[in-house]
Amino acid sequence: MPLLFLIRHGENDYTHKGKLAGRLPGVHLNARGREQAAALAETLGVLPLKAVYASPLERAIETAQPLAEARRLEVTVLPELLEIDVGRWQGRTLKSLRRTKAWRMVQEAPSRAGFPEGETFHQAQARVVAALEDILARHRPKDALAVFFHADPIKLAVAHYIGLPLDFFQRLHVETGSVTALAVGERGVRLLWLNRVPPFSVASLSRKRGARPK
Repeated sequence: MPLLFLIRHGENDYTHKGKLAGRLPGVHLNARGREQAAALAETLGVLPLKAVYASPLERAIETAQPLAEARRLEVTVLPELLEIDVGRWQGRTLKSLRRTKAWRMVQEAPSRAGFPEGETFHQAQARVVAALEDILARHRPKDALAVFFHADPIKLAVAHYIGLPLDFFQRLHVETGSVTALAVGERGVRLLWLNRVPPFSVASLSRKRGARPK
């Protein structure tokens, strides 16, 4: 079965300061984010990855590049992996957003919530799952694939694949520079890792799949 490594981008000044970057251009990794990207490349670079995909936002591409270089692969950019469109919330601090009436619904009843002039969670989930299904369709059943994108889209994808109701997806947590792994098969999907932060060993995963790290 294919292995999907869903990887959140590294830290940037927006995440460090508690601000919602959304789809703003020009948000780059900070020093810690670059360290996280290097750690991801060191940890996952021993796996026989077949492809590396990324959201078009700079912070995702910059996190993907060290791993792609370690595996001698190109980063394939897919617009469908973009961060959720948060509309008028883009650029605002989380502290200020927590004081709005909409915040509680976004956190506690996301199936009924949408961002002002942005996406609903239903729309974002459908977009991201369709992108991942397209990625899977491009590859063979035993391929291992790295996909670099964003926290909410990763959590929405996990919720879909493990059958978690949309209203519970906010209970999942995905750190910057973390890896979530899904084994996707015809008979279902197994969640192998959630929010694993390097350094960690991938040897047991390689043995289970009958593949040797390279």
